Amino acid sequence: MALRFLGKDPESKDGDSPTLWHDDTDDSVVVQGWKEEDPLVMAELLATSGRHHIPPGEAVVRIPGRLLPLLVELMNDDSPDAR
Repeated sequence: MALRFLGKDPESKDGDSPTLWHDDTDDSVVVQGWKEEDPLVMAELLATSGRHHIPPGEAVVRIPGRLLPLLVELMNDDSPDAR
């Protein structure tokens, strides 16, 4: 596995989270974010996905929109070590 650091939320307390990485072995994005625990948000997520629970081994995390440009940058990166 070769994780490439994409960036952290510059407005997060202590600069610890949220954070994004790119895994070049399977072209996935690894996300560290705030665990979503708001019961209203979780109920809406489950209702709109047709699920009744979050499967074991999965979690719902929230990342701020200000990190989305990092994903756009990743998708547009044509360098040899990207994607």
